[in-house]
Formats: sequence, C-alpha cells, structure tokens
Amino acid sequence: MTGLQPMIRLRPATPHDLSLILKWDEQPHVRDVSGDDEWNDWDWGNQLGRDVPWREFLIAEFDDRPIGFVQTIDCREEESHYWGTDCPEHSQAIDIWIGEADELGKGYGTQMMRLAFERCFANPLCQHILIDPMADNFSAHRFYESLGFELLGPRRFGPDNCLVYQLTRARWRSGAQNA
Repeated sequence: MTGLQPMIRLRPATPHDLSLILKWDEQPHVRDVSGDDEWNDWDWGNQLGRDVPWREFLIAEFDDRPIGFVQTIDCREEESHYWGTDCPEHSQAIDIWIGEADELGKGYGTQMMRLAFERCFANPLCQHILIDPMADNFSAHRFYESLGFELLGPRRFGPDNCLVYQLTRARWRSGAQNA
C-alpha cells in the first residue's frame, strides 16, 4: 500500500439496514446522546423505506464496513417541525452517531461530518447548518466547536435540554472546520 488510508463514504440507508440501525440505536453511547426515547422515536421500520425530499438517511462506511449513521434534514420542510416553523428557508440540520463504541475516537466522526457539510452546502441556497447536542454532552460540544460550529444558545426540544450550534456557509468556506 502507498500510505493511502481508506476513507469514509456515505451511502443511502435502506430497509436492509434496519437490523443494524436498531442494534446501534440500543448501544449505551448512542442512547446517552439521543435524549428522551419517547420524544425521539425514529420509527425506523417505517422511515427507512420512505423517500422524502427534505431528508437523507445515510450509512457511513469505512473500508466498505458500516460504522455509523448520518441524517441531514431541511429544517423548515421537515414534517414534525422539530426546529420550529420559523426556520430560514434551506437551513439544514445534521444528526450523527458512530454505531459501535470501539469505533469511537478514530476520527470517523470528523470525516462523516465533513462529508455531511459537503452534502448540505451542495445546495447553493443553504447558508447554515444546525446541530443540537444534549446540553450536558461536553465532548460533543468540543467536537462541534472544533469543526467550526458556533454556539447559538440553549434550547429545549420536548423534554431534552440541548445547545444549538450553527455552522455558516461563510465559516465553512473559510476553512474554520480545519482548525
């Protein structure tokens, strides 16, 4: 080998991924960052086969091996209005997790997020990306800040206390996520 490292790639999640996603969804490190189970019921069995223009469900693969999950959504168009009804047009949000605990700390999350940024900002009308880690998830705060996200402030989503962060297109273009 010439020193090239296998890279992360994102592919659409399909109903064939259901058992894997359900397994990951039960992992303690995923449950710890997911918030209240009743509030955050993803309804995987019905949602995985549903193609809607405002969302992407993606499986992250490292060397052709599934290692994580990414969701991108249009905040304004998303049907539950999780982000509210006054979101700017074309704003995006990202959810991400690594499936197995032994895959944490290997840099996969950073690669997954950068690929998600490219997908979101591929729409020239998208001017910012939002994320909402739990307020007490300090490692997630550091991670997102290292990628260029700036804190907007606290927000309660259902029973969950979160912090909302934003990455603007201008900050992304400036290379802040490479700092």
